[in-house]
Amino acid sequence: MISQLKGKKICIIAMGCRSNQSEADSLASMLQAAGADIVSEPPFDGAVLVTCTVTAVADKKSRQLLRRLRRQAPQAVIVATGCWAQQAESHLAQVLGVDFLVGNRQKWQIPSLFSMAFSSNQPMAFTDMRSDVLRDAQWDHLFQYHPLLHSRAFVKIQDGCNHFCTYCIIPFVRGNPVSRPLNDLLKEVCSIVDSGCSEIVLTGVHLGLYGKYGEVSLGEVVRQIGAISGVKRIRFGSLEPFGIDDELLSSLAETPQFCPHLHLPLQSGDDGVLEKMARGYSVNDYMTSVKKVRRFLGDNVHISTDILVGFPGEDEKAFANTLALMENVKFGKVHVFPYSRRKGTKAASLGGQIQHEIIQERVHRVLETGEKLLNEYCSQWIGKTFPILIEEAGENESSGLAPFFVKAVVPRKMSVGQIIEVSPRKYASEQFYA
Repeated sequence: MISQLKGKKICIIAMGCRSNQSEADSLASMLQAAGADIVSEPPFDGAVLVTCTVTAVADKKSRQLLRRLRRQAPQAVIVATGCWAQQAESHLAQVLGVDFLVGNRQKWQIPSLFSMAFSSNQPMAFTDMRSDVLRDAQWDHLFQYHPLLHSRAFVKIQDGCNHFCTYCIIPFVRGNPVSRPLNDLLKEVCSIVDSGCSEIVLTGVHLGLYGKYGEVSLGEVVRQIGAISGVKRIRFGSLEPFGIDDELLSSLAETPQFCPHLHLPLQSGDDGVLEKMARGYSVNDYMTSVKKVRRFLGDNVHISTDILVGFPGEDEKAFANTLALMENVKFGKVHVFPYSRRKGTKAASLGGQIQHEIIQERVHRVLETGEKLLNEYCSQWIGKTFPILIEEAGENESSGLAPFFVKAVVPRKMSVGQIIEVSPRKYASEQFYA
């Protein structure tokens, strides 16, 4: 039945997080293996949108992209999957032109759905394929033979979260934690490396929960991937601070391919706000984790973070505590998000909602502080030598990422996937120039 995909042009778009990016790459790989041609623009016979619902803005963008796909290809088979799709009303999806509404534990079936649609002589009937992810414990059996949409390979090894931060809708649309079978993920890494890709980025909705719900610890996963011939770099997606322990940090320090960068979401530097968020740690706990990371991985490790600004009840003192903690930690890259109410979360009903104008002003102040901190972190590397893996190659310049996850540009044409040594002469606009 899959043979019906041969020669069909399919467009895949991923919104949001690295888990979505990984799922999109896996779908592209599976569809190509089944004979489809993966395209990035019209014309196309089918399209998949891996949606996001982390904010109201993401919901709106999901709807807009679905409308655009339907306008671009009125006769195409349109699949909506991902987090917005998991909680969207069926009627709305149909109005937006969706043919298949596929849940977060059902994505592996998308190639067969396309084949079924292309083989049918009947008009396309709307199909809703979603399960209750809060009760569904199965792993979504996607497989990435080789990355098609990115030069690095995003390998999803964990899904779901049971932490239920008061502002977050994600546990309700991603479900309870599940971990990928070890042999399956190692098989995928081997396939990726055999295809010529040497950088592996391990992703998950709550990556630190892998060991609690998996066959081995996350540290052991890193060790086993590091033992695979051809793996030159290993990175993590986001890792919650309470997912850090000595065993994990020991494995990272002992695995030469692990790149010295960890993204540890802080969200707030005020204990009162953290408690209202139900983050599960205090400012002191977070600082203990940071110190432990630097003890194992060295003072030059790049620690990036997320800051959520304008949470209900965040007064000026609480916000000032966040700015002070940012300086104290000495973060590198800081991602800033304005708080927005999400229906179905506890925070939506909290008192002390902050005015939009105040939130925007605080976002600006965090961005300013974050830019200064990143400049300070990157200044230490000027004139020093470090390797970059080329991801983009033009006629006159090429660029790639340093191990510590900062982009570097070299003024000559290189080959994608090549690793070269650079000694940057300057840093500007979040990238080095050799």
